[in-house]
Amino acid sequence: MQKIKESELILNPDGSIYHLNLHPENIADDIILVGDQDRVAKVTKHFDTIEFETQKREFKTQTGTYNGKRLTVISTGIGPDNIDIVLNELDALVNIDLKSRTVKKDIKSLNIVRIGTSGSLQSDIPVDTFVMGKYGLGLDGLLHSYVGESIFEKEIEDAFITQTNWSNNKARPYIIKGSEKLAEKLRGPKIFEGITATAPGFYGPQGRVLRLPIQDAKLNNKIDSFYFNGIKITNLEMETSAIYGLSRLLGHNALSMNAIIANRANGTFSSNPYKVVQDLIIYTLDKLTE
Repeated sequence: MQKIKESELILNPDGSIYHLNLHPENIADDIILVGDQDRVAKVTKHFDTIEFETQKREFKTQTGTYNGKRLTVISTGIGPDNIDIVLNELDALVNIDLKSRTVKKDIKSLNIVRIGTSGSLQSDIPVDTFVMGKYGLGLDGLLHSYVGESIFEKEIEDAFITQTNWSNNKARPYIIKGSEKLAEKLRGPKIFEGITATAPGFYGPQGRVLRLPIQDAKLNNKIDSFYFNGIKITNLEMETSAIYGLSRLLGHNALSMNAIIANRANGTFSSNPYKVVQDLIIYTLDKLTE
């Protein structure tokens, strides 16, 4: 079997994977991703035990047990570029023999759930609720660096491009379905489902104007009003589509859960955003370990 070059699969002197600073035995098969490194402890404070922890740059990891189930929590930092690092290195930990630098014969599937915060784009999705991304809409272009045509939802993509009059100067939007297996575990009465959109930046790509004019000043309104076969874009953030796309291509299950702390359509903001995040953390932990 062909050996992966040192320049492609980079390891630290102790043999751990380069950015995440992890060995294969340090992670569980069920992984929770959060953006903020400080949120890792907000999840693991509910754990029964913590067996391992490490941090390199913004990538903080803790592994332990909750309700007797082994779980790993990792912070990704912000943006699709960081997700490219995290997903590829997680996959390498379980599906590449790091010593021989060869792909393993038996490929393992991880269960990956993102817990994030977001603002609702729809008036009927109030603050203090949870949104599950049935689909991830990538406005970032990351997946076009890989051979991914087989997993794209072309019909929805074409409808989005038409309805928003999407500029040809931008990357073609891509849409990936989340894991139905994880959706079945995490569905509940407080859960709204729809399309979670992923932007490649926080300011211009999300319609914010400081000193620079943006290419399409009406894009946010177009995104808010997008509709396809009963599906709407529920929220906008910066990671989900990359998680969905890379997970699907690598053979992992992935789902994104967001605590809604603001409603852009209504102009409202949660009176206690920390509580809704904690509620989502406990809800997700309980559902994953039932």
